[in-house]
Amino acid sequence: MSSAAPAAGPPGKTLIAGVGNIFLGDDGFGVEAVRRLAEHPLPEGVEVVDAGVRGVHLAYQMLEGYHTVLLVDAAARDGAPGTVYLLDATTSSAPAAGATALDGHHMTPDTVLALLDTLSAGTDQRRPQRVLVVGCEPADVAEGIGLSAPVEAAVDEAVRLILRLVGADAPASDGADEPAAGAAEEPEHPAEEPAPVANGPGTSERNTTPC
Repeated sequence: MSSAAPAAGPPGKTLIAGVGNIFLGDDGFGVEAVRRLAEHPLPEGVEVVDAGVRGVHLAYQMLEGYHTVLLVDAAARDGAPGTVYLLDATTSSAPAAGATALDGHHMTPDTVLALLDTLSAGTDQRRPQRVLVVGCEPADVAEGIGLSAPVEAAVDEAVRLILRLVGADAPASDGADEPAAGAAEEPEHPAEEPAPVANGPGTSERNTTPC
C-alpha cells in the first residue's frame, strides 16, 4: 500500500460486511478480516457485521440507509494467492432474467448485489450510493477450517486498507506501510483514499459450494 494519509472517511452510515464460509478454507477470509477489524476503534456511523453465508439477509440489510457498503471476501482474479484487491461494485451489471439465485447458504457477492438491485427496484428503499469490495486472492478453498499461509498474511493488510477507507487510524506495527506479500500496488493519491478498480467483484468458485 502507499503511505498516503488516510482519507477523511465516507459521509453517512457505512456498513462493513465480512462474507464467506469458514468451512471452505480461504473462503473464510472476509469473516476473519472483520473479526480483527472489530478489535480497532472505528469512526461514528461505521458498523461491522459478520455476514458469513447469509446473502439474502445481507442484501436486505444493505437497503437500511447506508451511504457506503464495504464487502470483504475472497476474490479469485487470477492473481498470486494473498493479493489484496480494492474493487468498485457500485454499478452492477443487470442480471439475466431469473438469474438471481435465492439460496442464502451460498450466494456470491455478485448475486447479493443482483438481489440488491431487485429488492431496491421493488421497494421504496434505495441501494447504497457506493459499494466497494475488499477482496483477497484465495489459495485453497477446499473443505476445511483455517486460512492458507498467504491469505492469513494478507488479513492485516486488508484491515489496514479498510481502516484507511473509513478514515480510522491504522494499527501501529512494524512495516505497517509496506504491502503484504503479493498485495496489489495502489496508485499514489496524497490525502485521498486508494482508487478502486472500476469493475465488480470476481468471486471465486468456492462460493458456489453449499455450506
